[in-house]
Amino acid sequence: MGKLVLVRHGQSQWNLENRFTGWVDVPITPLGETEAHRAGKELRDAGLKFDVAFVSDLKRANQTLEVILGELGQKDLPVKKDAALNERHYGDLQGLDKAETAKKYGDAQVHIWRRSFDIKPPNGESLKDTADRTLPYFNKFILPAVTAGQNVLVSAHGNSLRAIIMDLEKLSPEGIMKVEIATCRPIYYDLGKQGEVLKKAVSAAD
Repeated sequence: MGKLVLVRHGQSQWNLENRFTGWVDVPITPLGETEAHRAGKELRDAGLKFDVAFVSDLKRANQTLEVILGELGQKDLPVKKDAALNERHYGDLQGLDKAETAKKYGDAQVHIWRRSFDIKPPNGESLKDTADRTLPYFNKFILPAVTAGQNVLVSAHGNSLRAIIMDLEKLSPEGIMKVEIATCRPIYYDLGKQGEVLKKAVSAAD
């Protein structure tokens, strides 16, 4: 069977500045590029070669993927780009400093917006909303490629990847909110013919 590898993009400029990013198209930082090189080398050292890659249409995920494919010697790999894999849209919070937002709205309210499953920030998306656009794309295009025996790489974002992980691992809304996804730490899945998880591994921290 094929292998599915999920990678959250490297550190972005607004990760560095502690801002809500969402759909704002910010680049990765020099550290983010370093993280992407590290992830690519890890995948290369694991002997992995991919048949296809999927990526959001946001710059930070595409820059990360480009670096990883360079490390793998697979710059000509077919890449499918779609906004269905974009980060959760944070609405009116986008661009705001997270600490300043907590002062304005209160720590409790910001925690609810960030960590609840189905409560959305003003004019933004909840994790449920993100899952509602990400999972149909995943189940139509990405999962069939893996179950057909292809090795598939996905470069995306914390919340779009949470939606995928929640579906793959059959996690509850409470369970998925406890899952933290580090930047550029590959998550490896071996899947069965019905898309069931046979084996999972997560890149270890340095």
